[in-house]
Amino acid sequence: MKMERILPFAKSLLKKAVKSGDMVVDATLGNGHDTVFLAELVGEDGQVFGFDVQQEAIDATKERLIGHNLIDRVTFFHEGHEQISAKIPKDVQGKITGAIFNLGYLPGGDKNIVTRAETTISAIEQLLAIMASEGTIVLVIYHGHEQGAVERDQLMKYCQGLDQKTAHVLQYQFINQQNNPPFIIAIEKK
Repeated sequence: MKMERILPFAKSLLKKAVKSGDMVVDATLGNGHDTVFLAELVGEDGQVFGFDVQQEAIDATKERLIGHNLIDRVTFFHEGHEQISAKIPKDVQGKITGAIFNLGYLPGGDKNIVTRAETTISAIEQLLAIMASEGTIVLVIYHGHEQGAVERDQLMKYCQGLDQKTAHVLQYQFINQQNNPPFIIAIEKK
C-alpha cells in the first residue's frame, strides 16, 4: 500500500511541524510510543510535555524512554490534558510547535478510563492559545467503543466550527474499512 496508514501519517504531519530544539506536547502518554517519537524529534535541546491521568501510562512511558536514553527530554504531568496551560511553563507558552492526542483508552489498560470530548476540546483550545504559528495538533480518534463514538461526534462538530482564519483543519480517514478504524483530525494554527 502506498497511501500512508493512520499512525505513520500522524508522524509525517508532526515531522513537518517539529524540529530539533522545539517544545511539544504528548497529551495522552499511553504506552509511550508517541513520546519516544516526539523526544527524538525535539533532540537534546527540545522538550516534550507529557500528560496522562493514569500512573500506569506514565510508568510505561518512562520505562520506554529510559530504554531509548531519552528520559531527560520529557516532563511528566500526572494530570489530564485539560491542564495544559496551567502546567506548561509560561516561558514556553507561544513556542509549542506540535501536539498529539491518541483518544480512547489505554491499550492493555482499564477500558472504563477513556478520554472525553469536553476535556479534549478544552485542551485543544488551550493549545491553540499557546502554540506557535503553524503549530500542529494531531488527534488520532479511536471511536470503536461507546464513549469513543460520543467523543468523535463532539470533536467533529467542534473542529468543523473552527474559524478558518484561525486554523486549517484536515480529516484523514480510510472510508471503506470495517470495525470503526481510527482516523486523524489535524489542526494547524495560522
